[in-house]
Amino acid sequence: MRTCEEPRPPNGQSPIALAAGQSEYGFAEKVVEGMFIVVNSITIKIHSKAFHASFELWQLQGYSVNPNWQQSDLRLTRITDPQRGEVLTFKELTWQTLRIEADATDNGDQDPVTTPLRLITNQGRIQISLKRRTKDCNVMASKLMFLLDDLLWVLTDSQLKAMMKYAESLSEAMEKSAQQRKSLAPESVQITPPAPSTQQSWSQPFGVSPNASSIGQYFDKHDMKESSYHLLISRLDLHICDDSHTRESGALKHGMLGGAMQLTFRRMAFDYYPFHRAGDACRHWVRYSEAMETRGQWAKKLVNEFQSKIEKF
Repeated sequence: MRTCEEPRPPNGQSPIALAAGQSEYGFAEKVVEGMFIVVNSITIKIHSKAFHASFELWQLQGYSVNPNWQQSDLRLTRITDPQRGEVLTFKELTWQTLRIEADATDNGDQDPVTTPLRLITNQGRIQISLKRRTKDCNVMASKLMFLLDDLLWVLTDSQLKAMMKYAESLSEAMEKSAQQRKSLAPESVQITPPAPSTQQSWSQPFGVSPNASSIGQYFDKHDMKESSYHLLISRLDLHICDDSHTRESGALKHGMLGGAMQLTFRRMAFDYYPFHRAGDACRHWVRYSEAMETRGQWAKKLVNEFQSKIEKF
């Protein structure tokens, strides 16, 4: 993979649907989604003008799950609402070991002394939720949860500085991509329900009546109001060490000894909602609390004041 200077255009319609000669969510999509994938080893290499990185995964598994993130009958792994013309699907990826390594690109813009950044983790998983339109299979919203157990990370000060440079080099490309996603975000348009077919019975969960009200309630319970990305680490032991004495000649002779710091985080979580507008309700957020409601009122007040000032001009 290679980072782009300018974001690429959207992919358009689903290639699975086009290959099957259809334009809407149908049998071909359901067959592909129902596959159970097992990969013994996979390596992903990423190249950028500032750094190059590699991701290595062992014993990767990908499969469909129900809304409670349990493996079950494939008919329970999707929820289709004909009235909305939308379908929800749920996936999970698991692995035994993940190795991440990043190093600076050999060019004149980088510090001549760089230390590769390395991270090795044990078991982990990614939970993916997708909401798509049935008429063209376009993704309307997604939810990505990255779950890790115990994580031990040893960082030197040079590695920490390098990580900051890597993040800075990606920030511009990520900002351009975010602007493109916001400009192409799905609008609130009226969706025409698709014609009924025999395939729609595949998406009905067992024990649920096929009437519109029960389907709508079940859909609302697991619906994604907006796209979001989440990271949850059960325990993180972070060791930051000073390795300047290994790079600077004569440092030890002058009494410059290195130091170390250990940080332990429990149940550390990061939540990112890229399309959330200031002042909008956030009751559907994963970790919603009353403090967020107070913050929402404050943000809405600031937005109203800003709009009133703009209208004067």
